[in-house]
Parts: sequence; C-alpha cells; structure tokens
Amino acid sequence: MSELSKLPNVGKVLEENLLAVGIETPEQLRKIGVEEAFRRIRIERDPGACLHMLYGIQGAILGIPDKHLSADTKQELKAFFHSL
Repeated sequence: MSELSKLPNVGKVLEENLLAVGIETPEQLRKIGVEEAFRRIRIERDPGACLHMLYGIQGAILGIPDKHLSADTKQELKAFFHSL
C-alpha cells in the first residue's frame, strides 16, 4: 500500500495503475495532472480505462470524492475522454 491509497477514489486497481505508470506519490499525481496520468494509464496499462477512472483521478488530485466534482469539471473531463 502506497501513499496514493490514502487519496479519495484511489482503490487497489487505480493505485496499481498509477504505480505501474511511474506515479508513486500524491505530489507526483498533482504535478502530472489528470490528463497525463490518465493518458499514461490508457497507453501503458489499460486501453479500456473508463470515464469513471478519469473522474476518480481528478477527485484524488482535488482531495474529494468523485461524486462531488462540479458539473463543469465533469463536462471538461468528458470532452477530454472523448478526444482520446
């Protein structure tokens, strides 16, 4: 178990994916950002990574459960997701 597991939304699968793509700490995750973290997971680890995982990463970065993301944030993330 890493420090990542202490973040909201980071369960075993997301933690394993983040670690596998070289993101080992909450600080690294915040620095890299949601889009790059998700892009790495899709390319290197899980081509089928879903929109819910993207929301989870953003919530982890912000320190909130993904269900509390604003509608605007979700819309921006959805647009990014569909651009991949």
